Amino acid sequence: MRVMIAFAALLLAAPVQAADRAAQLKEFSELLAIPNVATSIPDIRRNADHIMAMMEKRGLKPRLLEGDSADVPPAIYGEWLVPGAKRTLVLYAHYDGQPVTPEDWKATQPFEPKFYSDRLDRGGKPLPFPASGQPIADEWRVYGRAASDDKLGVMAILEAVAALKAAGKRPAYNLKIFFEGEEEQGSPHLAALLAKHRETLKSDGWVIFDGPSHPSGAPLVSLGVRGDVNVDLTVYGPVRPLHSGHYGNWAPNPAMTLAQLLASMKDSNGRVTVAGWYDDVVPLTEAEQAAIRAVPAADAQLKSELGLGWTEGNGLSLLDAIQQPSLNINGMRAADVGDKARNVIPTVAMATLDLRLVKGNDWKRQVDKLVQHIQGQGFTVLDREPTMDERRRFPRIAMVTVGPGYNAERTPLDDPLAKSVAAAAKPFGAVVLPSTGGSLPLFVFRETLGAPTVTVSLANYDNNQHAEDENLRLGNLWRAIDVAAAIMEMR
Repeated sequence: MRVMIAFAALLLAAPVQAADRAAQLKEFSELLAIPNVATSIPDIRRNADHIMAMMEKRGLKPRLLEGDSADVPPAIYGEWLVPGAKRTLVLYAHYDGQPVTPEDWKATQPFEPKFYSDRLDRGGKPLPFPASGQPIADEWRVYGRAASDDKLGVMAILEAVAALKAAGKRPAYNLKIFFEGEEEQGSPHLAALLAKHRETLKSDGWVIFDGPSHPSGAPLVSLGVRGDVNVDLTVYGPVRPLHSGHYGNWAPNPAMTLAQLLASMKDSNGRVTVAGWYDDVVPLTEAEQAAIRAVPAADAQLKSELGLGWTEGNGLSLLDAIQQPSLNINGMRAADVGDKARNVIPTVAMATLDLRLVKGNDWKRQVDKLVQHIQGQGFTVLDREPTMDERRRFPRIAMVTVGPGYNAERTPLDDPLAKSVAAAAKPFGAVVLPSTGGSLPLFVFRETLGAPTVTVSLANYDNNQHAEDENLRLGNLWRAIDVAAAIMEMR
């Protein structure tokens, strides 16, 4: 059924041009080969220089929008102004990426893009780089960090510009382009950068290119995203590692302490037990609830694909569950496992928590609720390493450090920009949701610039986003270019 929906939609929407796909893949591969982990400023600037050259080739008059210091990743700006245009829109993607663990990748190394005939677990085989004019199947995949998140967005926007120019067309509005370089860090400097370049970025709205399609294969138009903040949590044991035989049953093991603390935060159905966690949620309107019900159900398909015997939420569907705030464990660490395990009681145990927020939540208030819960479990909470005196005085200590955060954002279904984007994407079979489960700094755009936002998600849903073996289905790349071009021409 999923394949039938996807291909029926493609029949309705003709591509803007028959481009040389091998040439497109060569340019895309060159971009993917540049390391782009968000915390590496030198690599981020290499990416920015490369994208600037891609934009220059397309006549977009690119320039860097710098922050207030050299360690702030720059945004990349370009424009295609249309005489007599009645409105101005900004198209957004980000060019930074998540950290990598090269030893976990099977398809290739993170920044050595490689092509496969299909997804690895479906028997995909390595392919040579395609020659010019060679048929390229939609099911082929390119593996590499940021292939789907979010250099796909960058490539789709730039190739859509090239396609319009090749066809002798132009946008239906003044087109501005903004590529962010720190989205995967939580956009800590974005508000200041937007404020600094407020006049340059003046517009009637932003269209965001990021995220995965619906599991049916349909493009996804989302009017909102969840907010996000990460919290690092450290609990303490002895000041030096101890032999577990000599000291076990006597010296507290911080790994067990952390496990018990984390287990106190959710019940057996996955509902967060932190007091007040759901109190601030702004309910969806009847129209927004109807929009969710109109989207094809994919829970059974996903449970089968992912090998899940149960799901959290006490019966909630996936689309309903992501309309609620969540608490996720990104990772835990305490000593070693497997063939590296030793008979020790470690000194510390650590976890990184990912708090996703919905409309009505305030990220600082949500963190305060979490801290109060930790204190309620008998911990003294610090924002720094404890002193030796504090270790001796307090039986349980937790260090809590908080990353940058932002709130959720949601544009009304009847907003003119929302209606225009939905109409432009409809010929491609797009579905519309009030909000998706991922996070983007859309709240920052509205708070700083007063601009509405709409997100268009076009990567394959099974892209391993943020994980090892991230990949992009090539059919989704071609469709992303066509959807971006249609949005540039929308009235």
